[in-house]
Amino acid sequence: MAEHVTFTSSTGPRLAGLVDEPEGEVRGWGVFAHGFTLGKDSPAAARICKQLAAEGIGMLRFDNLGLGGSEGDWGDGSFTVKVADTVRACEFMARRGTPADLLVGHSWGGAAAIAAAPDAPGVKAVASVCAPFDPSHAEHHYDDLVDQVLAEGVAEWRVGGKRLNLKRGMVEDVREADLEHRIGDLGLPLLIMHSPTDNTVGIDNASKIFAAARHPRSFVALDGSDHLLTRPGQAQRAARIVSAWANMYLTD
Repeated sequence: MAEHVTFTSSTGPRLAGLVDEPEGEVRGWGVFAHGFTLGKDSPAAARICKQLAAEGIGMLRFDNLGLGGSEGDWGDGSFTVKVADTVRACEFMARRGTPADLLVGHSWGGAAAIAAAPDAPGVKAVASVCAPFDPSHAEHHYDDLVDQVLAEGVAEWRVGGKRLNLKRGMVEDVREADLEHRIGDLGLPLLIMHSPTDNTVGIDNASKIFAAARHPRSFVALDGSDHLLTRPGQAQRAARIVSAWANMYLTD
């Protein structure tokens, strides 16, 4: 079962989310941060959260600005906004009476989860899946539009069947994002998962995150997985790994 919810983003618009309710004994709760232009219903988000719920960990997954069922313009977002909205999601879960013990993020959302965790109420552990070490890695997706955006302030970006407004503020914010210091200052257990054959965000990113992190830190190679975890069973496997690793950090 999933409950449709909304909460206010850090910039004002309402964000749409789904809470995948835990099955059987409730082991804990968490929040999931999706990738750059993906959404709460992307394969990685939906399948990981549903599998965690099946294992007793209820999960909130939500659409960022202008994506899926959320209000606002995606172009008004940025790495800073994504981090702040991930914190807002955790605050929503706390108000709901189901505070998040766990933050999980995929791709760009993995970087955001790491950055958000110290300010997220109740969070005891963080797991990243195929995350970039440098959030500005996202620029390679739209590098042919950067000059136009910086000159004119905005450009239409067509990606994954969507038409998104790419704005100067986002480009500049992403370029300025500093994850390295946030990793070192995390102060929470961190699980890093990455595929050695990830052709979108290379495995070297996981190595850099691991090197910057402090103990307790763990790394698991998602052998055979693609970046989006679209092949059968890949996302569920990642969720089972998160479930086992996070067990000691979940609310009793």
